[in-house]
Amino acid sequence: MSNGITATGRGETRDGVSYVVLERRFRAPVDAVWAAITEPARLERWVGTWAGDPTAGFVDFRMTAEGDDAPVERMTILECDPPKRLVVESTSPDPAGGPEDVWRLELDLAEAGGTTTLTFAQGLSRPETAENVGPGWEYYLDRLVAAESGDRVGAVDWDDYYPALSAPYAQMFAD
Repeated sequence: MSNGITATGRGETRDGVSYVVLERRFRAPVDAVWAAITEPARLERWVGTWAGDPTAGFVDFRMTAEGDDAPVERMTILECDPPKRLVVESTSPDPAGGPEDVWRLELDLAEAGGTTTLTFAQGLSRPETAENVGPGWEYYLDRLVAAESGDRVGAVDWDDYYPALSAPYAQMFAD
């Protein structure tokens, strides 16, 4: 690719469900990376923000990076083990009229030798969506890296990711 961006993710099967899995590394303590993925103001720098009381078992999340008209999604908190693991899930109708689309996001953090590794996984209720999901999370996670390293988040350009990374992700999940 001329822009130098390649698909870094992989496909995995967990409990019979296909997942897109991506990793990013940070020269930062695990608590700092945890804050970047859980605190509304820090989260907003790269993907979106949430509102509500997490002790209720859910928050309302909006992907602010998608523009002002991005819908609010209810994210159910399935697991929260600071600063190591966060699992959330949302359900939304399929625009094509099929079964509801379930987004299960699993974020695992591990620190070793001054580096924190974030392993991000999204379950795919329909594996054919990998051609969109993969490039999308490559883009957002690179925005997270930019935000945490002090680079300009706006320099991460969606057009470098999609449709360029669609084919590699579609191939990962081809039957």
